[in-house]
Amino acid sequence: MSSQQEFHLLPKIINGGIAGIMGVSCVFPLDLVKTRLQNQPIGPNGEKMYSSIFDALKKIIKSEGYFGMYRGSLVNIILITPEKAVKLAGNDYFRYFLTTEDGRLSIPRQMVAGGAAAVFQMFVTTPMELLKIQMQDAGRAVAQAKLEGKTIHRKTSMELAAEMVKTKGILGLYKGLGATGLRDVTFSMIYFPLFAFLNEKGPRREGSIESVFYWAFLSGLCSGAFCAFIVTPLDVIKTRLQAMNVGDTKKRGFLDVVTITLKNEGSRAFFNGGLCRVMVLAPLFGIAQMVYYLGVAERLLSYI
Repeated sequence: MSSQQEFHLLPKIINGGIAGIMGVSCVFPLDLVKTRLQNQPIGPNGEKMYSSIFDALKKIIKSEGYFGMYRGSLVNIILITPEKAVKLAGNDYFRYFLTTEDGRLSIPRQMVAGGAAAVFQMFVTTPMELLKIQMQDAGRAVAQAKLEGKTIHRKTSMELAAEMVKTKGILGLYKGLGATGLRDVTFSMIYFPLFAFLNEKGPRREGSIESVFYWAFLSGLCSGAFCAFIVTPLDVIKTRLQAMNVGDTKKRGFLDVVTITLKNEGSRAFFNGGLCRVMVLAPLFGIAQMVYYLGVAERLLSYI
């Protein structure tokens, strides 16, 4: 391990958690729209419940109210703290560990660092996204039932979690773990080296090797946008694996989802919600990286 500079893990973990909370609070409504677009049922004549991002926004607000845009957000906000802490701090730790004595960190090593952080992160991400997606999709099911003159009970996140644990055990919360890992490891192996490259090109804070906050934001924004679009097909598959009431009880695994989607909707379906995903993750990672690089935790810990 390189001894070129000290590495303090605790403040990085705290910064990662704060960054995640602030980021997800800002972009959650768009994440809801993304899930609805990716998982909407297709009618017998190819009709869709939502035709576009703005159509989905309008219909969700009309049927569920403004606060319906934050359906499932509590689970996300609670679990985003450890999720982003592991992702951002883990990447920094593995980068530090893999840096050579002369301060070099090759692109392959940067990719390994990002991928390793994602491997640990996915054990938090999977149950978080499973519950979030099912809460978001439950809102669609309730809205659909309302249009048909029916009434169904809208389950809370605690009810959903308890039901899954009761019927499938604790492992039920890890449905889609493989797909989540494939998506997140791929994303992180591309995102973190790209972010580091862009972030190094900007101005530095006075008396520091760190970039100024707005450059960290722009670097996170651009890197997040590119990587979000690249891995959209993996996100679509993961969403469909984890969602409920998708109108196809035969879906069982990764290859099943791929085969059925190709057969029924064509290859373009793998990019459903792609623009929305970019609109979610670009600002999310921009905000997260900006907060992370502001070093809020260092200031807080200095008073303790």
